[in-house]
Amino acid sequence: SISNIDGAEYSCNKTQVRKVISGVVGAASSVTSIQVANLLRLFKIPQVSFFSTSPELSNKQRFEYFTRTIPSDHYQVKAMVDIVIRMSWSYVSIIYEESNYGIKAFEELEELLSFHNICIAVKEKLVKDSGVADESAYDNIVQKLLTKPRARGAIVFGSDQEVAGVMRAVRRSNATGSFSWIGSDGWSARNLVSDGNEAEVEGTLSVQPQANPVIGFEEYFLGLNVENNKRNPWFVEFWEHHFQCRYPNSSRTPYNQKYTKLCTGTEKLTKQNTVFENQLQFVSDAVMAFGYAIRDMHLELCNGRPGLCDAMKPTKGTELLKYLKKVEFEGLSGDRFHFDHNGDGPARYNIIHFKQVTPGNYQWVRVGEYMEGELRLNMTEIQFKLGHPKPPESVCSLPCDLGQAKKYVEGESCCWHCFNCTQYQIRHPTDPTQCTGCPLGTVPDPLHVRCVEIPEEYLQPDSGWAIGAMALGSTGILITLFVCGVFIRHNDTPVVRASGRELSYVLLAGILMCYCVTYALVLRPSDLVCGIQRFGAGFCFTVVYAALLTKTNRISRIFNAGKRSAKRPSFISPRSQLIICSGLIGVQVLINGVWMVISPARAIHHYPTREDNLLVCSSYIDASYMIAFTYPILLIVVCTIYAILTRKIPEAFNESKHIGFTMYTTCVIWLAFVPLYFGTANHVALRITSMSVTISLSASVTVACLFSPKLYIILIRPERNVRQSMMPMRYSAINKSTTGTANSGAGSMMAAVMVTAATCNQKNQIQKHVPPADIIERDETELSDKPEMKDTSTQTNPTMNGSDSPKVNNNCNGPIQMKDVL
Repeated sequence: SISNIDGAEYSCNKTQVRKVISGVVGAASSVTSIQVANLLRLFKIPQVSFFSTSPELSNKQRFEYFTRTIPSDHYQVKAMVDIVIRMSWSYVSIIYEESNYGIKAFEELEELLSFHNICIAVKEKLVKDSGVADESAYDNIVQKLLTKPRARGAIVFGSDQEVAGVMRAVRRSNATGSFSWIGSDGWSARNLVSDGNEAEVEGTLSVQPQANPVIGFEEYFLGLNVENNKRNPWFVEFWEHHFQCRYPNSSRTPYNQKYTKLCTGTEKLTKQNTVFENQLQFVSDAVMAFGYAIRDMHLELCNGRPGLCDAMKPTKGTELLKYLKKVEFEGLSGDRFHFDHNGDGPARYNIIHFKQVTPGNYQWVRVGEYMEGELRLNMTEIQFKLGHPKPPESVCSLPCDLGQAKKYVEGESCCWHCFNCTQYQIRHPTDPTQCTGCPLGTVPDPLHVRCVEIPEEYLQPDSGWAIGAMALGSTGILITLFVCGVFIRHNDTPVVRASGRELSYVLLAGILMCYCVTYALVLRPSDLVCGIQRFGAGFCFTVVYAALLTKTNRISRIFNAGKRSAKRPSFISPRSQLIICSGLIGVQVLINGVWMVISPARAIHHYPTREDNLLVCSSYIDASYMIAFTYPILLIVVCTIYAILTRKIPEAFNESKHIGFTMYTTCVIWLAFVPLYFGTANHVALRITSMSVTISLSASVTVACLFSPKLYIILIRPERNVRQSMMPMRYSAINKSTTGTANSGAGSMMAAVMVTAATCNQKNQIQKHVPPADIIERDETELSDKPEMKDTSTQTNPTMNGSDSPKVNNNCNGPIQMKDVL
């Protein structure tokens, strides 16, 4: 009867008009619709279901002639998952019906929950068809749910009869209130589930396809009775079941045998005794969809002529399906209707909530909607338990605190233990199961969420350490400039000339640089500042001790040569001394130059501990400053040795004792500095201050020991700043003992006169003990820039200081001038 193939040639009565089915409305169940759709597709008959929601029916390769006015469960699943997300649940259980309706929904639920990182605690099947499963099957399901007590949320995708069995099992297991249900449209707002199980169902949020009342249907249906509705062959059975009576002359059925009372025919359907299905809109939309499709097809194929034209005899299913999918109309409920690209109805759902409005009064209440992929939920209306508006927690493990990482329980993707990150770690920004250490120079914030920079630490110019070091350096600079000024002012006096003017000025320049290095040391480190520090720290010392070494070496060579002969030593002129000093300084310049090329000075961050972020020069890290100090230390050692060797030379002729004391003190200062420097690696201020103070102290010792005696004579005892005061007392005593007391006029001159022996042997003997000290001053004055007097036994020549310096002829290889020993 459903075949629309022209079978007239097989018909016995070829004149009979054959009735051909053009389309089918139904069925309600997805299981039934799948079977019907498989059959109808063979005959190319369109089908419009009003309540089959299985996602499988959206597969147009299998069910190309199937359409429906209700949306696919695909959207219902999305709505349910969105509700779970809105509740902030991450650990839920799923109970689904063992049918195409439940299995397909479960598959989509599993995929979508996984996509949103929501874990499934328990997944259990409900046996389809009421009466098959006994109560123990439902009890087992509830017991499995109770094994995961933290999974408070449970999605139930099934029909009302099976879900009612679950609720009864919950009551038997004393688990009332242990779960919060998310229900599907299969049992949403069904009295079969909620009646008698109100406490168990309380708090349920269910998804129901949105449907409005069909205008006029209620009045129409309440006016029906057996007499005026004879076209429906099953209406009698409905009437007998509804009024629990047997209608006269009705067929005997297994269902009306137990009714002993006869129906009077005066029974009447009323609002009080009749319950209407809330989703009749989908049925009316299905019928109207066929009506509009046939109308559109008739208008196009028959050009509006009444009745069926030849083009529609019989109606072709493929043609009708094309018009059916294009229909768009306003249904009897007032809603606009159209099929989507899969032939499904619009995805419109109501979210209804079973709540206890007042104590003992439970109602299904609309609390939101799901429209075209968007969930709108009124959270203020949701109440999972009377007096408890806050949703229950449904998580396996609570989120870890800030600064904690997760350790997952084996076999569970949503269950974990939290452990604290260590002192210098934060939780990994992308992997919550790991802690990651903060880079050097940073530490975790108090919450161990992110790494924060440790403030740079360097010697601040306004700190007490820097101010103290700069004060010492500034004082030294002023004193050094004062000494330079005094020496320049008294440049031609015997004290200045006898001290070696050129080397003294070189020495003062080195001392001045020592004090100036302090300012480079207290500046904020940069590549330029570090280069100045590296070069200046060793260079200033080299200048000082190169000058001192040149002096001590000159004095030593002069007096050692005097012991052996009267010949003047080589390279003792001022020009020679400056060349020697410059050569010694050049070695340090070469060392620094090579060092700068091999390892350029850089300002870097140093992290001696995890709490430190020191901005220092690279030489600070590996103590390579010692490269700059190695050569000056060598000069100090050699200079000290010379000072020791020349310590017994008459002090009036040299500075050896003062230099010796300077070197001894310098060695003590540096021996104290080295352990202090290496012992304060983590204290930038103390380390840099100790270096600058050590350099300043070394310079101060040099100023005090070498220049204070000269300043004393120049400024306080100027009467001693004469040539005679440069003579040692013991040489004056020799002079007096050899000349006697006969010449009292000459006695006052003996302090500045050296007496030589009258014989060669006497001369040689005296020269062994008294070196030609005149070389010291003569080199300074270049023989006072005056021509040497001629040798006569009776001539008296004026001295440089206005004194007469008589010559004594010893008649042995020529005369010895007195000024030659001064």
